[in-house]
Amino acid sequence: MDLDLNNKVAVVTGASRGIGREVSLALSQEGMDVALVARGSSELEQLAAQLRAGGRKALPLAYDLRDRRAAETIIEAAVREFGKIDLLVNNAGDTKGGRFFDLSDDDWALGFELKVFGYVRMSRAAWPQLRQSKGLIVNIIGSNSRAGKANYTIGGAANASLVNFTKSLADLGQTDGVRVNAINPGLTLTDRWRNRLETAAKQGGISFEDACGQAVAQWGVLRFAQPKEIADMVAFLASHRASYLQGAIIDIDGGYNRAV
Repeated sequence: MDLDLNNKVAVVTGASRGIGREVSLALSQEGMDVALVARGSSELEQLAAQLRAGGRKALPLAYDLRDRRAAETIIEAAVREFGKIDLLVNNAGDTKGGRFFDLSDDDWALGFELKVFGYVRMSRAAWPQLRQSKGLIVNIIGSNSRAGKANYTIGGAANASLVNFTKSLADLGQTDGVRVNAINPGLTLTDRWRNRLETAAKQGGISFEDACGQAVAQWGVLRFAQPKEIADMVAFLASHRASYLQGAIIDIDGGYNRAV
């Protein structure tokens, strides 16, 4: 399927690993040039080299999105390098899990500073460019935006706010010609999950496959998603084939969310 993304420009946050890395690879393979944003410079450089080897341009930008000046600096650098921006993929952000009463105000503030305000600042900084290019934003949020969990209060609250934020930006986009949609990934086999499963397997004296099976059973789904499955949806949303999707919240969670 030709998505007609050749020579368009994307900015992807959280690009160095997991879903963000696969998104960057998928967009590059579809012909886009990509500004890669994450905190770790060495992983970004390696990914940029891989994208360039595939024939596309790549700009590694090592920034911490908790820095309030980072978003504007990133967008300025991307425009300086590529001349425009057609797509912003907000993906960076992890929040601390654990028992609610063990989580401090600082834990909450740090989680929202990266996951929520990082998305807010990047969207605000990129909006003038996206309005000019008639581009779009894809927010990678999370399936727990729709289901409260006792050991994931910070992440759930942050994700729920980003669902509303997506809808609000989509409303603004109706006037400015910017499409805004979101994806809620479910159980996805990222490096973070792989590390957790390896630890669980070691502690429980079981195989990695058995640890995966236990996690899948707890979530009530049939398997883990692969990060590339999320990336493929981002590429589709970026294309003209999804031009009538606005304010959509797409669950890619294997049926985890059973709410109407």
